[in-house]
Amino acid sequence: MQAFLVSTGIVALAEIGDKTQLLAFILAARFKRPFPIIAGVLVATLLNHGLAGGLGAWLSDALNPQVLTWILAISFLLMAGWMLIPDKLDEDTRITAKHGVFITTVCTFFLAEMGDKTQLATVALAAQYEAFWSVVIGTTLGMMIANVPAIFIGQKLAERLPVKMVHAVAACVFLILGVIALYSAIQG
Repeated sequence: MQAFLVSTGIVALAEIGDKTQLLAFILAARFKRPFPIIAGVLVATLLNHGLAGGLGAWLSDALNPQVLTWILAISFLLMAGWMLIPDKLDEDTRITAKHGVFITTVCTFFLAEMGDKTQLATVALAAQYEAFWSVVIGTTLGMMIANVPAIFIGQKLAERLPVKMVHAVAACVFLILGVIALYSAIQG
């Protein structure tokens, strides 16, 4: 249960102001069809975080527990710093619905999430907790918690959220996880 709750909370916080949330705003403004966009975000996130969770589970099996603890500690500390860097979409991002809103959303969201903070957090959380399903379902729920309101409310929500404060809170959570993992690594 802890893996699920931590995964949900961290990703929901980390996603605020993230490039994939900005993409959700753009998709909603462009297509004005929230339900296929929401379904596309869900499918893309399940696929992406399933792969990330699988990588994390493999790492927890493949690496010596002491080495993995050090890697996780460093990863969480780096993630804390990364949370303080604002995201933005590329200026030349063009989205067309040649294959329909759902398929367009799945493809663009999946690709935008590759190498993103929340994907890397999913890898680290799956490796730390060794609870693939709890982490993948939790991180997916966190993505939906952050993105569904963005899809319905759009830019008005983005203008009112204190994004810097939310990122600072997420950075603190990653910092705490990093310090805990670092302490565990030092203790051996």
